[in-house]
Amino acid sequence: MKAFLIDRYGQNGGRIGEAPAPVVGAHDVLIEVHASSINVLDSKIRKGEFKLILPYSFPLILGNDLAGIVVEVGSAVTRFKPGDEVYARPPETRIGTFAELVAVNEDAIALKPANTHMTQAASIPLVALTAWQVLVETARLKKGQKVLIHAGSGGVGTVAIQLAKHLGAFVATTTSTANVAWVKALGADQVIDYTQQNFESVLHDFDVVLNSLGADVLEKSLKVLKPGGQLISISGPPTAQFAREQGLSWPLQQVMRLLSFSIRRKARQRDVSYAFVFMRANGAQLQHITALIEAGIIKPVIDRTFPFESTAEALQYVEQGRAQGKVVVTMK
Repeated sequence: MKAFLIDRYGQNGGRIGEAPAPVVGAHDVLIEVHASSINVLDSKIRKGEFKLILPYSFPLILGNDLAGIVVEVGSAVTRFKPGDEVYARPPETRIGTFAELVAVNEDAIALKPANTHMTQAASIPLVALTAWQVLVETARLKKGQKVLIHAGSGGVGTVAIQLAKHLGAFVATTTSTANVAWVKALGADQVIDYTQQNFESVLHDFDVVLNSLGADVLEKSLKVLKPGGQLISISGPPTAQFAREQGLSWPLQQVMRLLSFSIRRKARQRDVSYAFVFMRANGAQLQHITALIEAGIIKPVIDRTFPFESTAEALQYVEQGRAQGKVVVTMK
C-alpha cells in the first residue's frame, strides 16, 4: 500500500512510498482511509519530541486522524462490519493514518457522523477528544463557569469553544486580529486580540484555562485563575502523574516531575491546580462527540484540504501556525 513515511527523527518533509499492509488482530478493524488530517502532534512526532515516551520504529507512517470505510474485521470484533463508515484517532502506539489502509483497535473507533462527509469527519477525532478530555473529563466544566481557551482559531480551540458553550460556560479566547470576529461566530463570549492586549491584564476570576501554547503563556495564565481554579495544558510540561499513567519508568517519572516542578509550585502558590493532558484514543467518547455533531452543536472547521501526494506540503502549512481550524489530507 502507499503511505507517507519518515525514516528518522528530525527529517524535513517525508516521503510517499510502499509499506506492508497492516496485520489485522482479533480486536482490530481494517479501514480503507478516505481522509486524514494534520495535527501539530504529527510535526512533534516527526521532530522526535516524544521519542522518550513513544519509542516508534522506522520507517514510520505518520498520521493521527482518519475517516474511512471498514474493509475487514478481526475475529473478536462485534461492533463494526465491512462497509461501515467510521472515524477514529488510533492509539498513540499504532498511528499511521497517512496511508491507504490502517488497522485500528475497535475500542478507538466510532461510526462517522451521518451529517458529515469524509473530509469533515477526518478533521474531528484528535482535536475533539482533546477538548472533551480537558473540559469534560479533567476540568468537569459546569454551567456558569468561566473558561479561557488559548488559540481559539486553531484545531483544538475551534472545537473547544463550541463544546464549552454547549456545557454552559462563559468562554474567553485569544487569537489574532484577523480572527476576532470569526471566533466570536464560533461562540466565544470574550475575545482577546493578543496583538493588541495582554490577556492576563484583562481577564480575572476564571475557573479553567486550556493552554496549548508555550511556557510564557502558561505562566501568565495563572494570573487569570481564581483560587481553586484549574490550569490544564496540552502542550506541556508533562507531570509525574502523566508518566505513571503512561507506564513509564521510575527515572522518566522523575524527569517529568522536574520538568513540571516550576509551574506546579507557582500554581500551588496561587491556590490553583496544574494538570497535563495527553489525549487518549477513546471510541466511547467519540460516540458522544458524534451525537453532538449530528445535533449541530459542534461543527467541523476546515481551513484547507490537500491531496495525499501533497502531505509534506500540508505538514509544512500547519507548522506555520496560521490555519483556521483543521487541515485535511484526502486519499479518495
